[in-house]
Amino acid sequence: MSEKFRANERHAFSLAASPPPKQCATPEDLPSCPAWRFAAAICNSRKAGPLKTRSFAVIGLGTFGSTVASELARFGNPVLGVDIEGRYVTRLAETLTEAVIADGKDEAALREAGVGNYDVAVVAIGEDLEANVLCTMNVKMLGVETIWVKALNRTHHRILTKLGADRVIQPEQEVGQHIAQMLHNPLVRDYVSLGNGYHVVDLNVPAKLDGKMVGSAAIFEKYNLRALGAMRENQYLSCENGGLTLQEGDKLLLLGKRTDLRHFGDDLRDGK
Repeated sequence: MSEKFRANERHAFSLAASPPPKQCATPEDLPSCPAWRFAAAICNSRKAGPLKTRSFAVIGLGTFGSTVASELARFGNPVLGVDIEGRYVTRLAETLTEAVIADGKDEAALREAGVGNYDVAVVAIGEDLEANVLCTMNVKMLGVETIWVKALNRTHHRILTKLGADRVIQPEQEVGQHIAQMLHNPLVRDYVSLGNGYHVVDLNVPAKLDGKMVGSAAIFEKYNLRALGAMRENQYLSCENGGLTLQEGDKLLLLGKRTDLRHFGDDLRDGK
């Protein structure tokens, strides 16, 4: 059985009429935390079809799950939060559209909670591998269209993939790799993988590139990198024609292969 909590009528969620989406945060407000990235990725990963507000069920409201659920709600999406622990459910009752005490291992409880009516299920159960796997099977049986699951390790990752999870993530591993890259080169503010070895890197322009014109900077050509644009304080500057003159402290977006970007960063860091 499941026990539902609704903060007030404003938070009540009707499957027949979902609330209108709220305005998303501005780029300046977007945090760089992994849970935000995860929430944003889920929002942007839709199958072909008309653009519409999607609904999300997040099962497991620990640190990771509660952050994902809260961010999805902040983006203006209807969100159901589910956890077996009442204290986790209660603390999010005012934040989410609906919060429910239910056991993810119990298919009947999830059905009663209405999980099968949501577009996307996020299984964010942490250390309990059995509960994680059974919950994934249950939401699959309930017919949820898209399922994202948190994995504990590579073997667990393979199991979840075989069960039909659409996306499996290992937050600790992914964040560790991300942090290591930024620690390796302090000029790198952030980066994102585009696949096939290509990345976009956001880096602080060092003194070595101060006064250099993007189109004539030999170091970009040396590493087959493409400058996409730059931010100077609050102003976006296009690099389309290669005529932008860089200033120390600019935030520069570069596109290139991972190895080339790494060698480029090493050259800047070492002052070569």
